[in-house]
Amino acid sequence: MSSTATQKRAKLRELLQQNQAVIAPGIYDGYGARLVQNAGFKAAYMTGNGVSAALLGTPDIGQIDLTLMSDHARRVAACIDIPLICDADTGYGGVLNIKRTIQEFEAAGVAALHIEDQTFPKQCAQFEGSRSVLSFTDALNHIKAAVAARSDPQLMLIARTDSAGAFGLDEAIHRAKAFVAAGADAVFVELKANENALSMIELIKREVKAPCLFNVDVGGPISLLKASELKEHGIDIAIHPSLARGVFGHAMELALKHLQSHEKLGNYTENMFTPTQYSDALGLPEIHAWEAQFSNKA
Repeated sequence: MSSTATQKRAKLRELLQQNQAVIAPGIYDGYGARLVQNAGFKAAYMTGNGVSAALLGTPDIGQIDLTLMSDHARRVAACIDIPLICDADTGYGGVLNIKRTIQEFEAAGVAALHIEDQTFPKQCAQFEGSRSVLSFTDALNHIKAAVAARSDPQLMLIARTDSAGAFGLDEAIHRAKAFVAAGADAVFVELKANENALSMIELIKREVKAPCLFNVDVGGPISLLKASELKEHGIDIAIHPSLARGVFGHAMELALKHLQSHEKLGNYTENMFTPTQYSDALGLPEIHAWEAQFSNKA
């Protein structure tokens, strides 16, 4: 077991005890993760939606499997010093699959992962319509399997439920409480944009009495909260899944349109990293300094 990974996991748990929510900007690769770290954020969130786009060029329709996701997580976690929180979708199958999922993500060095109760194949919760979810018993057994499969007790297991859309908030809270009783370290009740979202989140926090993670990119009143206001409303971890994929898509499209219409990048380079900025973001000066210790050059 990697002591570095354990330290990152312990750090995430320590951050949860502070007065301000943990802000985890969404990324899908090592480059984005380094930018998050360089900006001073204390954690990063690797979104399955973004990884699906980056690796396969497809929307979040359940095409990313365990091997693709965990291998990618291993590389991303290794390039940063801050905790990485990962989307592990449904756990990629039944309880035996979930056992392997926990083992693979734990070996990858992630600090936390969330497993949801959608049926397979899952779809992004932000798509139109409600999601199909497992029965209460099957969902609970999946979380029990995840807890039993964990070797490092510092690895944070976040139990996600998508049942609010299909069966209402009472069922989602019922599941979340059962997941925590089964050993989950935190819960993630998926909520879409809703004018009553803040009161719903506050109720979840009061009822479940465990750390709560929420997607604050869903729109509505949640998205209007400042980081300093999240904790008082019951949000302990705030993920921004759409940050990197949304920013990159928008910026790339603008640059391509400029190149197409002007037939050159020209002064558009003022909207781009210089080669030096790019290398600095990836830590090239530190790499050169480390290499110089073993150089025979005068």
